[in-house]
Amino acid sequence: MDRRAFVKTSAITGAGLIAGPQFLKGFAAPVNSAAAPLALNGNRFVTFCIMVRTTPWEVSRDVKLHPRDEANWHTLAGVKAMREAFAKNNPDGRLTWGFTLNALEDKRKNYAEIRAYTVECQQKYGDEVSYFPGYFPAMYLPRERINKEMTEAIQIITNFVGKGYRPQAIMGGFLSADNLKYLAVHENIHAAHAVIWSQFNIDGGGADGSPSYPFYPSTEHFCKPAQGSTDFIDCVNLDGWTMDFICARRSGAIGQKIDGYNSRRGVGPLETYVGWGLDLGHREVMHTQSVHFDRGFELNKFGWVTNIWEAQLVYEMGKDLICNALEMWVTDTKKRWPDTHFITFGEYGNIWRNQNKNNNQLNYRFEERGSGLGDSYNNLEIKWYMNKEFRLATLRDWHLNTAPKVIDFTRYDLKATEPADPSPAHPVKNWSLINVLNQKDTRPQDAPKLVKGLDKPSQDLIARYYPEVMV
Repeated sequence: MDRRAFVKTSAITGAGLIAGPQFLKGFAAPVNSAAAPLALNGNRFVTFCIMVRTTPWEVSRDVKLHPRDEANWHTLAGVKAMREAFAKNNPDGRLTWGFTLNALEDKRKNYAEIRAYTVECQQKYGDEVSYFPGYFPAMYLPRERINKEMTEAIQIITNFVGKGYRPQAIMGGFLSADNLKYLAVHENIHAAHAVIWSQFNIDGGGADGSPSYPFYPSTEHFCKPAQGSTDFIDCVNLDGWTMDFICARRSGAIGQKIDGYNSRRGVGPLETYVGWGLDLGHREVMHTQSVHFDRGFELNKFGWVTNIWEAQLVYEMGKDLICNALEMWVTDTKKRWPDTHFITFGEYGNIWRNQNKNNNQLNYRFEERGSGLGDSYNNLEIKWYMNKEFRLATLRDWHLNTAPKVIDFTRYDLKATEPADPSPAHPVKNWSLINVLNQKDTRPQDAPKLVKGLDKPSQDLIARYYPEVMV
C-alpha cells in the first residue's frame, strides 16, 4: 500500500558560498567549489531531497502512523541507483538527504551502509545530510519535544558525517513558528522545509495559506510572512513540492489516476510518473516546471522548483520506473533549461536569505494555463499574486473569455494564531491559515467572486500592489 492509498483510509510530498567563509565551516568542498557564487536573480534552481525512513509517516522514534517496516525497501543499491540516475546528465548537481530519527539511529546493516554512502556523497558532491521528522511533526508532537529531537538529530548527523559538519536546512514537513525560531536562535540554522504548500484534507495533515515561494515566517504562524521586526523569525520557510496551481486549488484527492483529481499533482513522482506512467507523468512534470522557469522567471527574475522523493519508492514502485523517471526529469530539465542549478535546500534557502533581509521586497507572481492532462484543465487560467501583506488568486475560463474571479484572498496583515500543542493521542491535523477567501472552497464564503465583490478595504489593499487587477 503506497502513501496516497493509505491516505484514503486514514483519519484524514550556496548561502555559504555567498555569505562568506563563516558559513562553510564544517562543509566539505563540493566538486564545483571554484564556481562563482550564485545570486538569486537571474537563475533557475531545483531543490531535491531523497527521504530515508524506517516506516511510512514516522513522526518520532515511537510515533509511527503506519506500522509497515520498510527496512527491506531501503538498501545501499537502491539509494545508489537513485543518486546515479540524478547525476547521470547532471554531474555537478547536489541534493539533500533527509533522514528520520529512526533512520539515523537504526543499527541494521542496510541503514548503516546508507548513512555511510551519504557521507561519501557529501564529500564528493557537496550533498546535504539533514534531519527529516516524517512530514507531520507539528500535528502530533508538542513544540518542545520537536525542538529537543531536532537538536538530537543534528548532533547525530554531525557525529557520523564528521569534521564538524552541520546541515544548512532541516527538512521538517510542517514545523511550527516556535520550531523555526528555535532553529534560528539555538541551532544557527536559517532555512527549513517547514510548509507543504496548499496541502489540505490529504495525507496526515494540512496547512494551506502560505506563499509558495520562500519567506521569513511570523512568530504568530508558520504560514504567515513576518510583518516587521517584532514578529520576525530569521529562518527561511521553504516548500517541499512544486504544485500545478490548477490542481492545487482543490481540496483533497481521488486517487492518482488520470480520471480522478489530486490536489497534490505537480512535480512529485506519485501523482505523475507512478499515477500516469512515464509519458503522461513526465509531460505534467515539465508543464509544472515551465510555469516557474518560463513565464514565472520573467515575472519574478528567478525560478524555483522543489521536489522530494522517498527512497523506498525504488522497491515499492519498481527500480526501473523510479530511476528512469528520475533520470528523465533531471535530464530534460537540464536540456530545456541548461542554466538550471540543482542545489541543496540549505544552499537555496541561504541564497534567498542573502538577498532578502526581510519580507519587504517579497512580491511573487505566477500565471498558468492548465496542461490539458487530467485535472489540469486547459481551459482554465490561474494567476497568483503573493506578497508580505496577502496572497491573491484569480481564475477564469480563457476559452470562453470569462472575467477572472477571486478564488483566494488570504490577508497576512491580520492576526493569526497557531493551534495549541498536540500530542500523539490528540493530534491537530489542520494548521491552515484561512481568513477572507480560500482556494479550497470549503466554506460558503469561499465561493469565487469578482474582485469588485470584495469589501472596500480589501479592494484598496489589492489596488496598492496590483492596480491592473482592479480593471
